[in-house]
Amino acid sequence: MPKSARVILSRMVMTALSAAMLSSTAFASSGEHPAIIGIPVDFILFALTLLGVALFHKHTLRVALTGLAVITLYKLGFTGFKTGDGVAGLLAHLGHEWVILTNLLGLLVGFALLSNHFEQSHLPQVLPRFLPDDWKGGFVLLVMIFVLSAFLDNIAAALIGGTIAATVFRHKVHIGYLAAIVAASNGGGSGSVVGDTTTTMMWLDGVDPLDVLHAYAAAVTALVIFGIPASLQQQRYSPIVKNEGRHAPVDWARLGIVVFILIVAIITNVTVNLCFNHLSDAFPFIGIAVWAAILVCVPLRKPQWSLVPDAFKGSIFLLSLVLCASLMPVEKLPVASWQSAFGLGFISAVFDNIPLTALALKQGGYDWGVLAYAVGFGGSMIWFGSSAGVALSSMYPEARSVLLWLRHGWHVALAYVIGFFVMLTVVGWEPHENHKVSMIQSPVSVYQATENV
Repeated sequence: MPKSARVILSRMVMTALSAAMLSSTAFASSGEHPAIIGIPVDFILFALTLLGVALFHKHTLRVALTGLAVITLYKLGFTGFKTGDGVAGLLAHLGHEWVILTNLLGLLVGFALLSNHFEQSHLPQVLPRFLPDDWKGGFVLLVMIFVLSAFLDNIAAALIGGTIAATVFRHKVHIGYLAAIVAASNGGGSGSVVGDTTTTMMWLDGVDPLDVLHAYAAAVTALVIFGIPASLQQQRYSPIVKNEGRHAPVDWARLGIVVFILIVAIITNVTVNLCFNHLSDAFPFIGIAVWAAILVCVPLRKPQWSLVPDAFKGSIFLLSLVLCASLMPVEKLPVASWQSAFGLGFISAVFDNIPLTALALKQGGYDWGVLAYAVGFGGSMIWFGSSAGVALSSMYPEARSVLLWLRHGWHVALAYVIGFFVMLTVVGWEPHENHKVSMIQSPVSVYQATENV
């Protein structure tokens, strides 16, 4: 896009943001919640920010920060925050969100170093020997990412998958296949309470882990639906080339560092949530633990510190969108039903799924497996719809185009719809309204009950 066109479109977006903010004054003066044609102005501003991200994918950080600034000024001037009005309300809101943001920053930047450790271990260079050398090789890699994500954070699974793909496809990865990597990492974590932030939230709220397990009925179906066409896309674009030449030996020390960092992250998450749940919102334990593990391993193998600035820049973009999402009035969800759960899947592609999940837990009445698949896999339909997508785009900047993602990753949206209705047909809709008083309690509820005695 020519520079002059970018400037014109940028001014158009900024003008639209300003117009939306100014048009709310009439509603604010009347004491009503500001809205335009029934849509809260907050959502309109956020939608325009996302539109700017879609149009100017080479300037995503600038657009995200501008949108965050406009939304914050609007909240300060017209609606206030959930935690209060004015600067005091803003500071209280940031005081509530800083732990989530800090944890996410630590994980994103830390996992960038982790994925480099994995790449430098030379294991990805050996994998082509074991993967089929046609389109089935790409599909097997997606299956590996899917399985890995059931036990690890989906961000780590996506980054590890992206690192392997860069090696086996000679750094030429099709955008449709990048969308499939994100979908595989999100789908693999949707049925496991340790595989995704949203399912972990459900578990900590008292949902039985078995109540989300049937999300795999949809996720496995979706894996086949998007995995085959994505693998065929990649095969035509840049196939796996069998290289029977000699490779550098596997650096088991670097591989051990990768495993150690992941184990530290998992143990910290489980320990804090089970034993110190009342402190989980007070301090960024997981992000600090990951960096402590990275620093402890420095004498063994030095990380590639030069990756930190770019990883930090990409992380700030994600944090800007997450903070924008936290400012939205998401408390207006429809009544719990399979139809609303289905719609939340599409909403999670553009809105942060963490506040959506939190509100659904508070509302109750959902089939938690259906909801886990919807909010977990749904974010794969757009590159910034999930943390895994944003993290992977830091490795592949060309993925930061909504139009290209939708055009070449069409199979992900199709897979979401087919997987959802296969799950409804096979499992059905069984809402769990009373999970907090269920006889099968989570370890958190048992601990809390004991603590209160």
